[in-house]
Formats: sequence, C-alpha cells, structure tokens
Amino acid sequence: MLYTPLSETDIFPVSEQELNKRHCVSHKGKQLFVEELEDGQYQLLQLISTDPNDFMNGDYTPGTILK
Repeated sequence: MLYTPLSETDIFPVSEQELNKRHCVSHKGKQLFVEELEDGQYQLLQLISTDPNDFMNGDYTPGTILK
C-alpha cells in the first residue's frame, strides 16, 4: 500500500492508448473517473467527491462495472 498524494498513473505510467479510454463522467449525480472496457461498459477507477458519506456507498467501490 502506498500512502502518497500522487495519482496512480504518476506511479505506474500507462500507455497513450489506455489514457484515451479513461474519462471523467457524471453518474447518478456523482463525479467518477472511469475506464472504458472492450464491451462498451465502464469500470470505476476513482470517486471524486468531498462528501465522506459518498465513500461509504458500496456502489462507488473501485473496480465496479457501470452500465
């Protein structure tokens, strides 16, 4: 586990092709950083929120597949 203010991509660089698949979207009123999968679905990478209660919601667990 790394305790750092750096983003995951700063520590583990990704290719340009992978970066084109990553987007910041609004889903159910929440800002999410997602990666587009091959089948058109999105995988949640990061919840962007200042409300601590949002992070307790299991719907926003990193790795969750959004339709």
